[in-house]
Amino acid sequence: MNDLPYNLSSPKYDLEISPPLMNAAGSLGFAPEPKGAVNLELLGAFITNPISYQRRTPARTRTSLQYPGGFLLHSGYPNPGLRAAMRRYAARWARSSLPIIVHLLADSIDHVARMVPPLEELEGVRGIELGLPPDVDAGLASEMVQAAAGELPLIVRVPMESAGAIVKVVAATPLTAISLAPPRGALLNKQGQRVRGRLFGPAVYPLALASVLELVEYGVPVIAGGGVYDPDQVDAFLEVGAIGVQLDAVLWSLGWSGKGDKE
Repeated sequence: MNDLPYNLSSPKYDLEISPPLMNAAGSLGFAPEPKGAVNLELLGAFITNPISYQRRTPARTRTSLQYPGGFLLHSGYPNPGLRAAMRRYAARWARSSLPIIVHLLADSIDHVARMVPPLEELEGVRGIELGLPPDVDAGLASEMVQAAAGELPLIVRVPMESAGAIVKVVAATPLTAISLAPPRGALLNKQGQRVRGRLFGPAVYPLALASVLELVEYGVPVIAGGGVYDPDQVDAFLEVGAIGVQLDAVLWSLGWSGKGDKE
């Protein structure tokens, strides 16, 4: 695997990610667990679970459904809200050996503008990842990105399905890099009810690679992710122009060694 570092720059700070791997938002919790099952030395940065301005409870119909090649997850992004998250995790972020990138859920322009300034004051927080809503249009995406722009490097996580259309607009805004949110789909559960959610698993990888190939053409730094289960897939992303790669479900299965084999 290519371990070359990459620098994410902002008006005030530089963030070096080495190796160019990080966990995807929602995969490893709100703060690093040094004694957890995942070897954090494989990562160049830690991305928190998604955090919204106000507290969010789990979706009433939260579930995980298997399909050939992966699974669908519907959770509602439960989290304690920004202020509570800062109280609970700021000390752990400050002690972290990894740079902390806080993932923010963009549910309104006003909330985005309110969330970024207090994070800029926290030790250990070295970047922001802004998660755009799955149904966001290009105009709203641009306004949300501008509201999040500040002193810290800004990664904008765009819906994989509409990444090309969104990046045409947000590429002109003060962002540092683009990352990819999991694609969304729908399945029927055992009761015959339709469930919508995010898609994970090896079947996502070809879609992610196609998105990265499209996005790098716009000249915006791209952080790839989606369906990665092997270091060769990481190298493929880097070879086509991605500056880094996010890992998601492979971290839950503990199938990642970073050495070309599954442990």
